[in-house]
Parts: sequence; structure tokens; C-alpha cells
Amino acid sequence: MSGDGRESEGGEEEVRGARRIPGPRGAADDLDLASVPLPPLPPPGGTAPDDAVPEQSAPKPERDEPEPPAADPAPGPEAADGGPEAGTGADPVQGPGPEAADGGPEARSPELFVSSAPVDLPHQVLKALLGAWALSACSAEETAAVEDHLTGCAPCADEALRLRDAVGLLHTDGSLDLDPTLRTRVLDGCFGRRPARIPVPEWAAPYDAETARLDALLRDIGDSEWHAPVRLQWFEEERQVSRRTTVAGVIGHLMAVDGLLSAALGLDDPLDGGKVPLDPTERTETYWSATRRPPTRAVREPWRAQSHELIRTASFAGRNVAEASVSYGSFALPLQDAALDRAFECWVHGGDIADAVDYPYPAPSAAHLHRMIDLAARMLPGALAGRRGAGLAGPAKDLVPAGAPGRSLHLEIEGHGGGDWYIALDSPAAVGAPERAVAQVALDGVEFCRLVAGHISPVEAAAGQEGDREAIRDVLFAAASLSRL
Repeated sequence: MSGDGRESEGGEEEVRGARRIPGPRGAADDLDLASVPLPPLPPPGGTAPDDAVPEQSAPKPERDEPEPPAADPAPGPEAADGGPEAGTGADPVQGPGPEAADGGPEARSPELFVSSAPVDLPHQVLKALLGAWALSACSAEETAAVEDHLTGCAPCADEALRLRDAVGLLHTDGSLDLDPTLRTRVLDGCFGRRPARIPVPEWAAPYDAETARLDALLRDIGDSEWHAPVRLQWFEEERQVSRRTTVAGVIGHLMAVDGLLSAALGLDDPLDGGKVPLDPTERTETYWSATRRPPTRAVREPWRAQSHELIRTASFAGRNVAEASVSYGSFALPLQDAALDRAFECWVHGGDIADAVDYPYPAPSAAHLHRMIDLAARMLPGALAGRRGAGLAGPAKDLVPAGAPGRSLHLEIEGHGGGDWYIALDSPAAVGAPERAVAQVALDGVEFCRLVAGHISPVEAAAGQEGDREAIRDVLFAAASLSRL
């Protein structure tokens, strides 16, 4: 049925003039309006005068309510002659359609219908629209025009692809925190493309890495945390001892003992003036007593400058310097082993500082930790012989010539930086051999290092034990005796 009650020709309700929803229009500033051609104007109508005003239709009566009679219009200028304005004001040639009576499309105000067909825009305007197109901010007509233009313009097509890739970066959901391995990956990439002219020796790499890690920790803490209490622990004979100091005091201790390496390389010793002791504990006590005021964060700069100078001098010195002897008073080590010992000490005391200031501090890399464990395993036969000479270990049971395989303990280190070592039990000149193993001890790598540092007792250290109980006890206590202040 139509609006006036008449039945349509097809038997179904006919929908005419359905309006479309126009797309979003771009801002006026985005277009060069002066270069856009204007559409042609529609031809002027010949029937309606310029000042004609359409009549307002009366409200439609309710159902079953009689329609009020139409009021006689006021006579216009042409009413007397029976002109167009004499009747209802409609065109005498064509009467109002069925939609006009009930407010159909012909009775409403005209709407502007938007088409999705591409409009003809200049090249400069289309190029300026590429950014908005990449952000999906163009209207339907502009999008169609831009995409039609991209099929024939290679420079604009390349620019459009670059803009779309850039828009993808604006919507990333990744974390803004930097990857903690970023610095290492960047340096590895730089050194891979252009190796250092004077590289750091491989034997000095653990010391370089551990001093850098500790320096990063010190850079992050505040002024007040430099005075946080730190308890240093080590093992003497059969008992565990400790010493209380501060974060700054620990760095002073590291700098004082690193002076032994400086002296071996001909550099300035931080303990200058008078007779300088060689024992690490005595050097530390001398440095602490010579400090008139409690050390503060000012100690960080000379300690870091000293470590840089050690690494730089070792790098320029060549291969032969690795075998230079470094005296610790009661014993001596080659420079390459002394640098590894200082790397181990730096990591251990870095962990002590981290515990005092509640800072995360992981273990060294697997390769560096393996080398630290290997140094301790190579020092165990000498430490075991020293304890036997002091009456703190059992007697030797099977002496063999130097270089010959003797009774051994199988030290199995599991996890991070692990491996297998065979410790000679009766003589430091003997060679450990699997076929002469009389006992086995299994330990985690970090736990073994804590035992060597004196941070845990030998009784608590072993995770697995098998074989000669006396040999196991002697080796575990010898490992703990390697610790010192």
C-alpha cells in the first residue's frame, strides 16, 4: 500500500529515493580548493519564479477523523487570471505525486547524495592525501581517488607503502623498557663488523665483565646506600668469621687488593708511601686505617679508573705478560690467574653489596663461571697439602712421583658453568685421574663458588657424596680454606 491508501502496481511496497549515508569528509585545509574544478550548475527551472516559497502542508488528520476543509488561499497577483498561484500552488502541468501527500521524499528537503566513485584531483592534492590515506582518515571519494592514482604513479605508490609501514609502528603493544641484553648485542655487532684494534685478552675478559657489572650496580644506588652495612664472610681453619663494613668500604677493599696487579704491571699502587704489605687482609686493614673519614661514593671513581688502567695495560702488553708473577704474600699466581681471582672476588663482593641494598645480581656467564671453578679446582691440591701440614687434614695414603696419577676425588659440578674435575688427594704434584678416583662429590656451580668464598660451611655444601668419607671432608674444608677477606 502506498501512503495514500492505493495499492502499488507490483503488489509490494515500493521503496523510492532511499538516502545513502555519506562518508567522512576531509578537512578543508587538506585540499587545494583553488585547483579543484567546480561541478556544473543545474539548469534553472522554468516554471517556478525566483521568489517562490513552497507552501507548508497541513498536519495529517488522525484515523476516522474528518479532514478539515482546505482554506481558500489568498488571491495572488495572477489569481484573477487563473495562473499558477490561483489554486494550490502546484505545477498545473504535473500534480503532486503520491509521496508528496504523506511526507515522502519529494516533500522533504533535498539531500546531497555522495558517490564512492573517484573524483578528479590534481597530483599534488593526491600526494598530500597519502598521509591521511595511510591513517584511514580519508573520505570514501578521497580513498577511491588515491587508490586509483596509486595504480598509475610509482613514486606515490612507494611513498604510500612506507607510510603504511610507519603507521604499523605507531600501534605497537610491546614494552617500552629496554632489553637488558641490548648493550651486549650492540657491542657484539659493532665488534663483529669492526674488531677492536687492540682487543682485551681472553684471560682478562672475566675481570673486565665483572668490574663492569659491579660498576653498573654502584651507578644505580643512591648516596645514602653507600653507607649501608655489609657483612663480609670467610673461613679460617675450622670456623667461619665475618667483618662488618659499608658498601664504600667494600669498594676500598677491592681497590686495595687490585693494587697487587697494578704493582705487577708497573702501575701506581693505591697504597703508596712506606712499606706496602702483600697479604690481602693486611692491605685492606692498612687502607681502612689510613682513611681519616668513612669512605663515601667518591671511592668509586678511583676504583673504576684503576680497573680500566689494568685492562688497558694488559691489552697493550702482549701475550708474555699473562705469565707474570703476582705475589699475594704467602703464595703467588700468574697474572692471568690473578685476574681471574680478582674477577671472582669482584662477583662475590658484588653479591654482598647487592644483598645489602636489595638489588638483583645474577651469577656470571657460564663461560666465565666455568673458568672461576677451574681455578679453584686447580688450587685445591695445594690448599689440601697446606692443611695437612698444619694438622687439619688426614695423612697422605699413597704418595706417587710428580706427574703420575694418584688417588683422586671426582668433583662433579652441575648446572651453570659445570664440568668434571679430578682432585689429587695425596700430593699437589700428582695428577688426578678417573681410574684412581676413591670418592665423588656433586655440587651446583654457584654453591661450589659460595663454598670457596666462605659464604657457606662445608657441612652444608655437598649435595651428593659417595666413597671415602675422609677424602670428601678434607676436600670440602680445603675448598672453604681458599676464602679470605
